[in-house]
Amino acid sequence: MQDKSAAIIAVANEKGGVGKTVTAINLAAALSLKGKTVLVVDMDPQANATRGLGVDLDDLHATAYDMVCQPETVAAGDAVVQTKWKGLDLIPAHVDLAGAEVELVDVVGRENRLKQAMEPLGGVYDIVILDTPPSLSLLTVNVFACAGSVIVPCQTHPYAFDALSELFDTIEAVQGEINPDLRLSGILATMFDRRTRVSHNTLDRLRKDQRTQKFMYHTVIRSNTTIADSAEVGKPVVFYRTTSFGALDYKAFADEFLSGKP
Repeated sequence: MQDKSAAIIAVANEKGGVGKTVTAINLAAALSLKGKTVLVVDMDPQANATRGLGVDLDDLHATAYDMVCQPETVAAGDAVVQTKWKGLDLIPAHVDLAGAEVELVDVVGRENRLKQAMEPLGGVYDIVILDTPPSLSLLTVNVFACAGSVIVPCQTHPYAFDALSELFDTIEAVQGEINPDLRLSGILATMFDRRTRVSHNTLDRLRKDQRTQKFMYHTVIRSNTTIADSAEVGKPVVFYRTTSFGALDYKAFADEFLSGKP
């Protein structure tokens, strides 16, 4: 084990369809291109990050479910899968994660199961990126208890903007009761369509609203069909089509993230 401590980043939004998983896997991929060793932990029972990194769900011998619900028999290292790309590993999800909340309901310290499971990997990677379910659940609380910071992808649409308030409340609650070191890393505007007034207006609100403006990343992820195409073939867009808007935007975001902004 190397003498370093991984930066543990949650990518979260309680609203679905805002580019959360796309952001998790493409930020991870872009960081690996810059020489960082990166681990993606898929904590969403839908397992979209697992599929998006080209991992076959039928070939898994251990998953995030096993290390959280059966830590006595499955260590986090047992669940790590090497992807096709150097420096980019994955702990895959499984649909069984959907039942974890029920299984852990009577377990003491249930909100810290992921944190405890991940401790042996803390010195192995430069960066750990945790993908979350699009809902407030015990899985999300486990991710926030484990993470040091949160990246919030927000679609440039009024409904997505309005949903941010609930997420902020959740983060504040976790800070107060479980993980006082958790911080909001920043808000990333996604699915920006420069042809529409709605996208422009929502981006303007994000940049001017008192609660969001100081957390806004400068990078904006533009709407790009290539991102959906890359997800369909299980390949991050930064590897799938390197000159597409999607690839260029996520590479720029990786640069901004590493710079420590906003």
